[in-house]
Amino acid sequence: MPEIKITHIDGATRIDRAVTTGTTAEDLFADQPAVIAARVATPDGEGHLKDLAYELVDGDEVEGVEVSSKDGLDILRHSTAHVLAQAVQHLWPEAKLGIGPPVENGFYYDFDVATPFVRDDLVKLETAMRRIIKQNQRFRRRIVTDDEAHAELAAEPYKLELIELKGAIVDAAEGASAEDGQGDLTIYDNLNRDGEIVWKDLCRGPHLPTTNRIPAFKLMRTAAAYWRGDEKNRQLQRIYGIAWPSKDELGAHLKRIEEAERRDHRKLGRELDLFSFPDELGSGLVIFHPKGGVVRKEMEDYVYRRHIEAGFQYVTSPHISKAGLFHTSGHLPYYADMMFPPMEMEGASYYLKSMNCPMHNLIYKSRGRSYRELPLRLFEFGTVYRMEKSGVVHGLTRVRGLTQDDAHSYVTPEQAPGEVKHLLDFVLRILKDFGLDDFYLELSTRDDSKPDKFVGTDAEWEVATQVMVDVARTTGLQLVPDPGGAAFYGPKISVQARDAIGRTWQMSTVQYDFNQPKGFDLEYTAADGSRQRPVMIHSAKFGSIERFLGVLTEHYAGAFPMWLAPVQVYGIPITERQNAYLSEAARMLRANGIRVEVDYSDERMHKKIRKAQLQKMPCMLIAGDADLANGTVSLRYRDGRQDYDIPLSVAVTRLAGASRPARDARGE
Repeated sequence: MPEIKITHIDGATRIDRAVTTGTTAEDLFADQPAVIAARVATPDGEGHLKDLAYELVDGDEVEGVEVSSKDGLDILRHSTAHVLAQAVQHLWPEAKLGIGPPVENGFYYDFDVATPFVRDDLVKLETAMRRIIKQNQRFRRRIVTDDEAHAELAAEPYKLELIELKGAIVDAAEGASAEDGQGDLTIYDNLNRDGEIVWKDLCRGPHLPTTNRIPAFKLMRTAAAYWRGDEKNRQLQRIYGIAWPSKDELGAHLKRIEEAERRDHRKLGRELDLFSFPDELGSGLVIFHPKGGVVRKEMEDYVYRRHIEAGFQYVTSPHISKAGLFHTSGHLPYYADMMFPPMEMEGASYYLKSMNCPMHNLIYKSRGRSYRELPLRLFEFGTVYRMEKSGVVHGLTRVRGLTQDDAHSYVTPEQAPGEVKHLLDFVLRILKDFGLDDFYLELSTRDDSKPDKFVGTDAEWEVATQVMVDVARTTGLQLVPDPGGAAFYGPKISVQARDAIGRTWQMSTVQYDFNQPKGFDLEYTAADGSRQRPVMIHSAKFGSIERFLGVLTEHYAGAFPMWLAPVQVYGIPITERQNAYLSEAARMLRANGIRVEVDYSDERMHKKIRKAQLQKMPCMLIAGDADLANGTVSLRYRDGRQDYDIPLSVAVTRLAGASRPARDARGE
């Protein structure tokens, strides 16, 4: 048979090969069982993911996609979503199909059904899915015309809508329509061993070769979801699942989920009496209880001191402003959807502020500025309000009322690189002080295909982006691109921190802003007497205090380091005869700045110890008759260590040192 020439890419190795016409990607990777799809760069230079059934053509550059890769996991999970949909329509023939994309760690599929799914339904569906997987059905891709797709999917109203939206993004979180990236509308058939079509779906693909390549999955939960994420559309029923390349990986993931549930800050917030979300307040609004207030205040006090040391000046600003201020800053109309509706007062529209920067610009503009004042660094603990959709509000990590340690540096253009480095170093140091030390950086830039979503010239963006790239690289941390994720006014570096169980959280941000100084007509007098425009650098070390506290609660599983703990020392008298003695001990501890409680209840000592353990107290101070006679105490630490017969004055000194932040304790 005639031969064609291809290039086989294996990591950094490129191998030019001649293969016979009709050779498929599956033939090419027959000796690599982990490969479940191919990435093909065609002669036009564009790369596309392809099913293994793809027939190679002359000039193709072909790379195997292993199931453990990011693309491979997406293909595995999307294929599992198709098996779920087939099982649903087998058990509920009247069900109409929505969409079923892969998501982080898993997949979902939306269905229009007469009644919501319940937990028992998931068990039935898993059984039906295993049957489909065992049948070893083959996924087959077909290119169809619009008319053919309409005819074949006439009973699927949501698929018909997607056909009309061919090539358009359905929802940023849910993927695109069934175009395959090359302008073709495609349907995937599931074929039984006799080659008969047993199910089909409108889909871009690619998919696994067969259903029995799905080794491990589990259905997790159901939820309601509006079609295409629009509240005006019909509410569908969504089923979430997970899929992994092996049963061991699935089991490990389930253990991580179990551990994450144990650490859930909403659960710990209730158990440790830290904070709550009363219905009377409204969705996304939190109140901090006394113990949570202690943690929050310690966080604020600590980062306040560090800001002052780093050359910042503390300011405050009101919670509302006339609408014109946000037009001047440029946030309206770019940010209007995230702002609460305006209030009409005295003939003017007022907004709850969603950001603090416009107020800081007014402080800068309140008088003339000289180059000698720059960098001028302002910061505040500013509470802002953002109209997050109810479906994404989540505990402390996604709220509608949040307080930022919001800072803005005003610098000359020449000072901008140094200031960004100063801020990034400051941010990383603060995060380490709170016990987070595993980071990577994300660089958010503009999307050139959507110029209406960003302000500024190409030259301004180029300069600002290069500054951010150069500074980020000096940290030695991994730098991950985030095209299109920038704020409308400039590029952003986000610090992504991994917690104790390996999850990634977006924490601090540093943003370059060349827009607001223009809008507010900010100036400074340069050394030569000319009037020049400053650059504005935004930074938030916590991101928001609420979110940061939620992350810390989960990172530490509620067992905060001693300097942050609401109660640092828990006094336990063995009998009531030691009550007065421990009262005096508590007075001495408080005089040394230590937060202490004494349990004067009639409960037995072991029950008091158990209570302290459940409340994750860092240290218990225990006294019995011998301690009373000798002026000593015993210390029992959260990690199980114990010290006996310590003179009370020594214990107070030791605990006072242990209750300070690590950097302060080192004298830095």
